[in-house]
Amino acid sequence: MREPLLFLGKKLLRAVLLLLGVSLAAFLLLCASPLDPLQTNVGQVALGSMSPEQIARLEAYWGVDQPPLERYLGWLSSVLQGDFGTSLLYRQPVLAVIGERLQSSLWLLAAAWLLSGILGLCLGMVAGAFQGRLPDRLILAYCLLISSTPVFWLALLFLLVFSVWLGWLPIGLSVPIGLEEASVTWVDRLRHGILPCLTLSVTGVANIALHTREKLIDVLSSEYVLFARARGEGKASLVLRHGLRNVAVPAVTLQFGSISEIIGGSVLVEQVFSYPGLGQAAVTAGLGSDLPLLLGITVVTSALVFAGNLVADLFYGVIDPAQRRKGGRL
Repeated sequence: MREPLLFLGKKLLRAVLLLLGVSLAAFLLLCASPLDPLQTNVGQVALGSMSPEQIARLEAYWGVDQPPLERYLGWLSSVLQGDFGTSLLYRQPVLAVIGERLQSSLWLLAAAWLLSGILGLCLGMVAGAFQGRLPDRLILAYCLLISSTPVFWLALLFLLVFSVWLGWLPIGLSVPIGLEEASVTWVDRLRHGILPCLTLSVTGVANIALHTREKLIDVLSSEYVLFARARGEGKASLVLRHGLRNVAVPAVTLQFGSISEIIGGSVLVEQVFSYPGLGQAAVTAGLGSDLPLLLGITVVTSALVFAGNLVADLFYGVIDPAQRRKGGRL
């Protein structure tokens, strides 16, 4: 009982340090930004027609009249009390904005994450089973091509082909234009989410597939597999009985670690498809110097990434007893 508690205690301490570090980094980057909040959100012409008192009130609203250290410590003190502040752009509590946007992004991220993991595992198994042959070469070429392709370029390509040329899918947004929320069906949301989900899942396949391929090749060349082959087991039995059992756990662990890539890719994908999710809100907050919202999104997404890595560690410990015995020393 002591070792699991020690393991969880270390993980929670790392989580606190991680969230503190990423929030400080995001704050410093926003402070170093050349964007002036007043000129960006009010405009130079409007500022020129305002009185000094009005400009002073705007500076107080955007917080530019306070030293950076005082602003960060004030935000941190409020967060420790459970208050993430109010979004300067949306005029709503930060947690309310994040909850609304996360609701739109969560199913999209989850679907892309599951699809990329399943496709990556299947393609890696096929490539490893047919090492050096045509299926292996095709899958390797696909993985190397996708790995070197920017996600926003792939999103633009899908948008051009499936929405503009073929007209099969909507060109953007998460719901049809002009419909009331009560009239939107789950089919409408599904059609609008296909292209963003497809883009995120396609780009996330390569790492899982390449890792699974190398692991399966090592397993199939091991002595116990050679012995099983000498006993007369077929190729399918070797791959499914011995290969899948040994490559599944590392693949799942790697898949949980790829949550950060999915979240990072969603920022660009949601911008291309004008999808009103958490990624688009992060871009809006950064460009609009909305410090409370940007820091809130940074903390929430970092917590999601850390949770994914923690689940991977726990899952690996459950499957592998040797890792579970080492849990207290991780």
